[in-house]
Amino acid sequence: MSNYSEAVNEHYGPTDISARIIERLKDAGKDIGNLSRDDLSPFDEFHTGGRESTRELARFAALRPGLKLLDVGSGIGGPARTLAAEFGCEVTGVDLTEEYCRAAEMLTDKLGLASKVQFRCANALDMPFADGSFDVVWSQNTLMNIEDKSRLFQQVRRILRPGGIFAFETVLAGTTPDIHLPVFWADSPALSFLPKPSELKGQLSSAGLRETAWEDTTARSIANQRKRKGAIQRDGPPVLGLGVIVPKDVLAKIDNVLRNSEESRTMTAQAVYSV
Repeated sequence: MSNYSEAVNEHYGPTDISARIIERLKDAGKDIGNLSRDDLSPFDEFHTGGRESTRELARFAALRPGLKLLDVGSGIGGPARTLAAEFGCEVTGVDLTEEYCRAAEMLTDKLGLASKVQFRCANALDMPFADGSFDVVWSQNTLMNIEDKSRLFQQVRRILRPGGIFAFETVLAGTTPDIHLPVFWADSPALSFLPKPSELKGQLSSAGLRETAWEDTTARSIANQRKRKGAIQRDGPPVLGLGVIVPKDVLAKIDNVLRNSEESRTMTAQAVYSV
């Protein structure tokens, strides 16, 4: 692995995540032989807003059954499974973190969705797919870890079919410089690459992608973050919370993500671009 790949794997998957998930599910009294997607929902879509954020972006992008979709930065597979189970898409997930890919395959198999969702462990800057392979490229809160976004967007453009779309949500640089660390996507500046909206739009345009829809979701994100923090303050960290897959500093990361949003150090957006 390259130094970058090693750093990403160390940040997201330094331990056996599959074993940790199973252990926590057992601690919560779940039947491992009869799991449901709802059993996993508190942690398997750990972007702000959880599963509802996935649904919001899917509706925003007007997804429909039968679309062939690539989820870039698929994590442990929660969004991919939602897009297959609720929106009827044929989904492939790609992620650089080996532990995430193993956990994604394990959980998808246990949920009986392996015929609809598959995963590849690969670098999004050199995706192992033929030109024009997908109707939709999808990404939720992954762009923050990718420095060479121009190369990523060229890859996205390459693998999209004519008329295809790129749907994503991401954290961007706000009007106040610098961010409080650690956050969920980075413990240090070495893994955090936040452009301003105008910079990101320029990179997308240069790659031949055309803006179809753009929405500033910062206010909604702050509301979701406050709700999550309030629940922990009230009830304590849940057994099946973000700590299932985040190896350390969960509470500090929750605090910093909210502070960054409230202090305009970051903003969030969802968007759809077309070929």
